[in-house]
Amino acid sequence: MKKDKLKVDPIKNGTVIDHITAGKALQVAEILNISSSETEVMVGINLFSQKMGKKDIIKIENREITQEEANSIALISPTASLIFINDYEVVKKYTVEIPQEIKRHIICPNTNCITNVEGVKTKFTLAGKSPIEVKCSYCEKKYSIEEVKFRF
Repeated sequence: MKKDKLKVDPIKNGTVIDHITAGKALQVAEILNISSSETEVMVGINLFSQKMGKKDIIKIENREITQEEANSIALISPTASLIFINDYEVVKKYTVEIPQEIKRHIICPNTNCITNVEGVKTKFTLAGKSPIEVKCSYCEKKYSIEEVKFRF
């Protein structure tokens, strides 16, 4: 029995974020603030992947992801890859890397931390990759990536 596949039109120019951890595409979309964008966006959730079993994917027409956005995506989905498209051709492709330092994008869960009490901009360092853990540079507490909230 032949299995039909879902076909999605290729994008002419823009970015494809592939191999997103299954179920994390909407979090990635929030980082990129694409809900308020007028550009064409395709989001696929829990798609079959030979490499991962299940994966998510996002295609964004006419937008190139910045390095800061890529670093934030890596915290949520370290398996994600970015594919930059120009005139229907792949011009660059790479897997995101978890940054050693994260500024401003994470809210410290410690309510007594100076970042929450006095409004100091947050700064975290990577404390572990598997599972992902971050350490607040001010209160020096460690948190799993699931324990923190993001601000974009």
